[in-house]
Amino acid sequence: MSSPHLVSPTRRQFLTTSATALAATALTGGLSAAETKPAAPAAKPPRNAFAYRFAIGDLEAWSISDGNLALKEGLGLMWPEGDRPAMKADMVAHGERTDLLPLYVNILVVKVGNEVALFDGGFGPGKNPNSGWVGESLAAIGLAPEKVTHAFLSHAHADHIGGFVTGNRMIFPNAAFHCLKAELDFWRSPEPDFSKSKRAKGPLPGMIKDAREKFDVLQPNLQLVKPGDGLLGGAIQVVAGPGHTAGHALFRVRSGQESLMHFMDVAHHHTLMFTDPGWGIAFDHEPELAIDTRKKLFAELSTTHERAYGFHLPWPGLGRVAKAGPGYAWQGERWSWGI
Repeated sequence: MSSPHLVSPTRRQFLTTSATALAATALTGGLSAAETKPAAPAAKPPRNAFAYRFAIGDLEAWSISDGNLALKEGLGLMWPEGDRPAMKADMVAHGERTDLLPLYVNILVVKVGNEVALFDGGFGPGKNPNSGWVGESLAAIGLAPEKVTHAFLSHAHADHIGGFVTGNRMIFPNAAFHCLKAELDFWRSPEPDFSKSKRAKGPLPGMIKDAREKFDVLQPNLQLVKPGDGLLGGAIQVVAGPGHTAGHALFRVRSGQESLMHFMDVAHHHTLMFTDPGWGIAFDHEPELAIDTRKKLFAELSTTHERAYGFHLPWPGLGRVAKAGPGYAWQGERWSWGI
């Protein structure tokens, strides 16, 4: 017999009550384990491959992307100013955007026996998710910071020296730190001379302070080199490339009959500075000297057909320089995901 106080619900009442309960559960998590389970961390933004393995003779090497940025000043950074219409036409002819300049940041890593050499450090850790990827990439290829034994600095702009220091400590504590004396002397001089540079002068005091502080942190591991010096049994040769900065260094990596010329910031764009090596960028400290260095290097590379690597060219930065009309062309190397 049914109790007068217990009334069986109708099907509609049951469905309505159940739906209400389910809604409440969905909103509150009910009494399930999800009630105490911490929220899942936000997914990282998707990123393309950014560590490319290749070979230089018998040497194992990687090209690591440290960032994918854009310079919104666009052709406003390029000189001479009167040639900007021709520069824009050149970019249009090559199918390039004309409203900005891309800023690729490529870090070369080379293993020479048990030694690991890193060429520039990129921006280093920071808040911008679009840069500072070197540490993550080194971990992905199985290289802890302690395994890097040699760090080569081309020059002390933030996108090159930044990745060697975080706070007041070296990121690669076991690495001998190599740079040209002229570069160190420039930044440590009482008043570094930017009188010939076209770059904005407002940020200069902060940039000088930052470079000096990073050199101070790196001082215990600092080993000054000279143009022509050979390191790691001659596998690495230091080459002077003045103009972009006073002690701007290039590096030739050699194994057997093969070599790779890492020309760092000799070129900041993959069409403009090849079409006309006389076109320069505001970041050069001594524009005329930078142009002279670029003209001599491109003439050499287009004659020898030596393989080359560009710090600011489209990742992975590998290719060759070829003669093209009155100027040159960058011939990017076909990717191959095996060596």
